[in-house]
Amino acid sequence: MKVLGLVVEYNPFHNGHFYHLSHSKEIVNPDVTVAVMSGNFVQRGEPAIVEKFARAKAALEQGVDLVLELPVVYSLQDAGGFATGSIWTLDHVGVTDVVFGSETDDIDLMKAVSKVLIKEPEHYQDLLKKHLKTGHSFPNARKYALRDFIHTENAALSHRIEEIGSSNNILGVEYLRAIQEIKSKMIPHSMRRVGASYTDEEHRGEFSSATAIRRLIQNGNIESASQTMPKESLDIILREIRCGRGPVFKEDVESFFISFFRLLSREDYCRYYGFVEGLDARFQECSIEGSLEGFLHCVKSKRFTLSRIRRLMYYPIFRFTDDLIRRSNELGPQYIRILGFNEKGRTYLSNIKHSTNIPIIATASLWRKVVDKSLKDEMKIDVDLLEAQLKRDFTAVRFYSSLYKYPESRARGSDLLSQIVYHRQER
Repeated sequence: MKVLGLVVEYNPFHNGHFYHLSHSKEIVNPDVTVAVMSGNFVQRGEPAIVEKFARAKAALEQGVDLVLELPVVYSLQDAGGFATGSIWTLDHVGVTDVVFGSETDDIDLMKAVSKVLIKEPEHYQDLLKKHLKTGHSFPNARKYALRDFIHTENAALSHRIEEIGSSNNILGVEYLRAIQEIKSKMIPHSMRRVGASYTDEEHRGEFSSATAIRRLIQNGNIESASQTMPKESLDIILREIRCGRGPVFKEDVESFFISFFRLLSREDYCRYYGFVEGLDARFQECSIEGSLEGFLHCVKSKRFTLSRIRRLMYYPIFRFTDDLIRRSNELGPQYIRILGFNEKGRTYLSNIKHSTNIPIIATASLWRKVVDKSLKDEMKIDVDLLEAQLKRDFTAVRFYSSLYKYPESRARGSDLLSQIVYHRQER
């Protein structure tokens, strides 16, 4: 049986995503398609434009059979942690093939790089330290170290390492690394992504970036946005807006963060993962800025990228400690959380539920009963880690819903009240 796996955010689902989904199915010819999707907060360190169940519905409308949630402890990590959680989740549900988009579309190059990252030879580590000492950010220092190291191993590839610096290529390398590290039998495939760069804010017609589409919606330019995504996807977003559950943008958290950061001391920051090399001091000192944009540019340096800073902003809120991140990346997700399925996806879940070695959570309010049953079935789970991961998902929903425009929408912002999406396919 062929099971296609996709790692997605669908923020929002647009024509480029439909192209990726359609061509992935052509590559694999799957019996069922599974997507693991970031919840209400995405890897760039921002809230999603609409909540996770609405985005899951958009995925099901376009041909995904089963949508699972990537726990927030992974969705707000760097590329390595994001990939670890995603690949582990797909592996737990029996995915046979994963297809990801990349700018280079050269899986051999990415495999060569991923092998270096797994083995971390001593010479590579020395090169990495050398480039870090010059003040480069970690992504750039790693890119230069890889270039120098691979030049000694395969000069023909070394001149192409610059290609790895683009976002989707970095993720592709990390997916390959994760597949090897967890010893998954999953077969990776790469396909060239189409359309504008994901950071491009300009409207480029049919294949505009998600960033540009969010900006169009924020500015009320629904007609232009309609050119960039399937009708069903836009309809779902408009429905969420009418119901007061969106759209949510990074600007909506500005006043919260400025006030919140001013309440924290350096000792507070040091309790959480990632506040190293003086970042605790920079966060505290820059909290005097009057705007979030001012704060970000105050903290940013050659060493610390904006994306890293944006993600770190959420770590004190969700209490991402060193221990939580370390154990999550060592042991993987401790549960499978269902966001939605069609009949094919539901049948597939029913067929595999006895072969998975971590619990499957469909109804959030019943999670304790699911865990108790899993322990009786002698599943190898870390209950403390499961509870820590899941409760942070619940916190993410409460925080996200506090950003809604209308009080009546904010009042019901609990993950325990949610229901999975069932998409009834037309016959």
